This record gives sequence, C-alpha cells and structure tokens, in this order.
Amino acid sequence: MSVAAAVDPLVVGRVIGDVVDMFVPTVTMSAYFGTEHITNGCDIKPSMAVNPPKVVVSGRNDDLYTLVMTDPDAPSPSQPTMREWVHWIVVDIPGGTNPIRGKDIMPYVGPQPSVGIHRYILVLFSQKNPVKDSIQLQQPATRVNFNTREFAKQHDLGLPVATVYFNAQKELANEKP
Repeated sequence: MSVAAAVDPLVVGRVIGDVVDMFVPTVTMSAYFGTEHITNGCDIKPSMAVNPPKVVVSGRNDDLYTLVMTDPDAPSPSQPTMREWVHWIVVDIPGGTNPIRGKDIMPYVGPQPSVGIHRYILVLFSQKNPVKDSIQLQQPATRVNFNTREFAKQHDLGLPVATVYFNAQKELANEKP
C-alpha cells in the first residue's frame, strides 16, 4: 500500500489537521470491535464499543508503543468545544502484541456521542524508552480539551506510526441490541 493510500482517508476525514500532523505510517495496527474490523471512516454503533477494541500492533517484542484514543468532535461536530475528549491511553505496549500487555494511563471509556456524527481516533506512537513510573507519565487531570499533538510533544513520542478512525453517532433506543 502506498503512503498516499494509507493517509488519504485521514486527510479527507480531517484526522490529519484536527488531531495529528501529516506522517508516514511505519507500523501496522489492526483494530476490531468484536468481529467488526475498524477501517478509516467506518461506522461503529456505540453499543458495539462499550468495551475497548481489540488492537494488534506489528513490530518486534522489544519495540514499545503508546496508544491514544480521542474524540475531536465533543460535544458536537459543529461546536467541538471539548476537542479532544480522551477515551483511552495505554503505554508500554510491546510490538507484536496488544494494549492488554501495556499499562493503562487513562482507562477506556466507550463512545457516547449526544449530537451528530463523531470521529474516534486511535493514534499509535513509538516510544523511545519504557515508562518507568507513574511520575514520568501522569494521567491527564481531565478528559476534556486533551491535545494529542501536545501529549506526544511532552512525552517525546514524535509523529504517529499508525492511525485509524471510525465514526459513531447516538443510537436510538430501538437500534440498540
């Protein structure tokens, strides 16, 4: 897959711009809610996303990664005054494994869009070193107005190595399983 094919949906979906800067994907990240594979721009019902997605990261076991999941459209896409609302942060994920093998810094909270169609972005960063203790990387004080770029800068993570996003909107009571 060419670099353009990998990042074009991220440009069209304004993930590159609103959440991250242009980058070249260097790692493969697959994410699923149940059997539903997350592809850029796909629709996922919030009721399917109550539990964290299953995420598999390529790479060697001695590579370490940080995963951040945010909603840049909170509380509404037309007025994202809480941009970004952080849903999940996991550090020290060994390459070739998944976030279960890492350390939760911010526990997972599933999508709960109240108005409009929201984008939920999973951003993977390569770590230079393991996170040694909770003082080195503290949980953000609040989930609102998180900034993925600033987080990456503060923790010397550089540009993302992989990103995927899905869309979700409020379900009507009769749509829930």
